[in-house]
Parts: sequence; C-alpha cells; structure tokens
Amino acid sequence: MKPISFMVGLVILVFAVAILAQAGEKPKGQTAEQELLKLEQEWTNADLKSDWATMGRILADDYVLTDRDGEVSTKAQCEAFMRSGEDKILTLVTDDMKVRVYGDAAVVTLRSTIKETYRGEEISDVCRITNTWIKKAGRWQCVATQGTRIAQK
Repeated sequence: MKPISFMVGLVILVFAVAILAQAGEKPKGQTAEQELLKLEQEWTNADLKSDWATMGRILADDYVLTDRDGEVSTKAQCEAFMRSGEDKILTLVTDDMKVRVYGDAAVVTLRSTIKETYRGEEISDVCRITNTWIKKAGRWQCVATQGTRIAQK
C-alpha cells in the first residue's frame, strides 16, 4: 500500500509543480507590453517636468520626430528645443493607448491631450501619436514618433 500512495503523492507533486510553473510564466508579449506602457508613462512625466535625462534615455540616438505640423526633428533638435524653455507643458494627458509587439519591435498608439505655452502663447491640442520602439541591447528605445492633430468638431 505504501508504494502506491508514494507514487500517487509523487504524481500529484509533479502536477502541482508544473501548474505553479505555468502560473508564474507570463507571455512574452505581455511583459514587453508592460515595459512599454511604463516607458510611455515615464515619457509623459519627463515631458511635464522638462526632464531631458529621462527623455535622453528613452529616445534612441537616431530618433526622429514628425510633429503635428509635419515638421521633422532629430533627437538633438528635440533636446535643444526642450532645454530652450520656449515651450512649457502645463497639462498632458495620454489615453486610448494600444501596444503591439513584434519581437524586438513595437508600435504604441495613443491620444494626447496637451495644454502648453509656446513663446508665451497658450495652446491646446488633441493629437493621435504613433511611437515606434526597438529593443536594442536588452532595452526598449523609441526610434520614431508621428503626431497628427485631431480635428476639433
């Protein structure tokens, strides 16, 4: 009787370990999605604080921005603009965020509602943003942003 109960106990233990191991695993896409959502939030916070140290870490060296007016800027130009103080973000809300991961590449789309002062003039806008991310050397960096103004109805 003891050998049977030992075998039953061993089988139950093996199944329990297998179930716990599976429960602890997360799909690869979910982990990347969580990382990207966190980075997008860090980016929003950095914009609000004019924190170039965080922005510089998030943006790849070859980053390019196509803004809501169709102007194209490099990472260096974005840094110079942020440091110039010409623009001050008063409020910035991002929502309707969707993350699509394709291995070591990802696309994040979102809606951005911003109120800012540019050269002393207050501006409010609602835009659709598309950020393209690449995983380089084990970390995600944004390589491109496209912003499109949402027409006010």
